[in-house]
This record gives sequence, C-alpha cells and structure tokens, in this order.
Amino acid sequence: MFSFRLPGLLLAVLLLAACGTDPAPSASRSATPAPRLPPRHEGVDYQLGGSYPPPAGARIVVRDHAAKPAAGHYNVCYVNAFQAQPGRTADWPADLLLRDARGKAVIDRDWDEQLIDLRTPDRRKRAAARVGDLIAGCARHGFQAVEPDNYDSYTRSHGLLKAADATAYLTLLARTAHHHGLAIAQKNTAELASRREKVGLDFAVTEECGAYEECGTYLRAFDGHVLDIEYTREGLRAACEVPKLRPAVVLRDLDLVPRGGKGYVRAVCPAS
Repeated sequence: MFSFRLPGLLLAVLLLAACGTDPAPSASRSATPAPRLPPRHEGVDYQLGGSYPPPAGARIVVRDHAAKPAAGHYNVCYVNAFQAQPGRTADWPADLLLRDARGKAVIDRDWDEQLIDLRTPDRRKRAAARVGDLIAGCARHGFQAVEPDNYDSYTRSHGLLKAADATAYLTLLARTAHHHGLAIAQKNTAELASRREKVGLDFAVTEECGAYEECGTYLRAFDGHVLDIEYTREGLRAACEVPKLRPAVVLRDLDLVPRGGKGYVRAVCPAS
C-alpha cells in the first residue's frame, strides 16, 4: 500500500493550526430563537395592576415581570428599567440612584420613583446587568417580549441625563432581550422613535398617543407594530380614528385595576 508521509516540520505546523481553530458548534447546541414580534392589528389588554383572564378579542397581553404569562396569548413582560420602584430603592446600589449636585434624590413625582443614574458607560453597564436579570426571567417564564418602562425619564432629570444616555442604555437592554429570544418595545418617548433601528427596538407600547396626537409617529417608525393604551374617553376616540392602529387600542383606568375590582375600566374601539 502506498503511504504518504508529511515532512516533520509541515506536520507540526498543521497540528498547531488545528489546535488553534475553534471546534464546530455541537449539533446538540440549540440556537436562541429569533424574537417574534407582536401581531399587528390585534386586540391588547394592559394588566399591570394584576392578572385576570384576558377579555375576548385581546390576543396580546401585557403583564408585570412577576406575573405569569397568559396561556395561548402573545405576552409582553413589563419591567421598570429606568426608575426604581416605590419603596425599592434599597435594591439598587447607592451610586446607581440619580442625585443632584446637592446630593438630593431626583424623583419622578408622579410615581414617587427615583431615577437611575445613567451618566457614565460603567453605570449604564451595571444598571443593564441588573435589569438584564429581570429580562432573562421574563424569557424563562414564557413571555415573548419585554417592555422596559420610563425611557423618557431623562426628561424628568432636571438636565442631569441626556437622550444619548437613555438610548445607549436601552441599546444594552435590547441586546440582552434579543439574546434571550425576546422582542423589545419602545415605551412612549415619541421624540426618540426615529432612533429605533439604531437602538435595536422592535415595536412600540404607547400611552395616550391618541390624546397627544403622536400615533402616526410611532406607526411610521415601527411599521405598524404599535400597542396603545389610553386613559380618557377623548384619547380613545382620537386613537380609534387612526385606521391602522384601532384594533390595538385599549382604554384602561389609570390604576390598571384587575377586572372585578373597584374602578376597573376597559373599552376598545367600536367595530367599524
């Protein structure tokens, strides 16, 4: 039998090259599935105040990250990404909580929430790691998407935070969401909708785009992948006049009370 023998030096070079080559991925290793966007022109229910069986016609359900997703529905997981929950500031390292030059906490007075300090790359990275744990939990629990709230908190920071801080931070969260196979929403903040592709955002969750005449801005930026929650009858009427949006509009009470609770309100656009 003919035998081909490589010269010793050439053989050594080939062996070294082989050792330095990454092995092919294992066939058993499963890739993270691509994020699935919420269906366009479908009914939605916003259940942050507590879970209850989704009403008829509500194919998309938004619930808090601590809740279970609704079986058989497209589920969006809410996380408060840019502000600390009321009474939970102790959960955050002190240097990640925004303070002014006098050391006074910078608070969103409407919700009594202290803003997260996103002024440096290191702080953004550390904050994103903490919120990233919540996003990973959303994926483990079976949600299909995540809604990071308070993207617009920089507008309440008395000039301490800039839009660039918010977009850089949300870009990190978008990478985390996609790593876990989740779509990620832009929450409100119409003035930054044009940056959605750069940031890596997939759809929008808006509050009162009808009341503030902003629905068209979101629809154009997100190719119709928009969910809108209104809190007044006037806002509902305005949003329902936007043909490409009307199926995905819902009126809720401001406290988002679960169905059956005192003050519960829910309405949708009338059938056309």
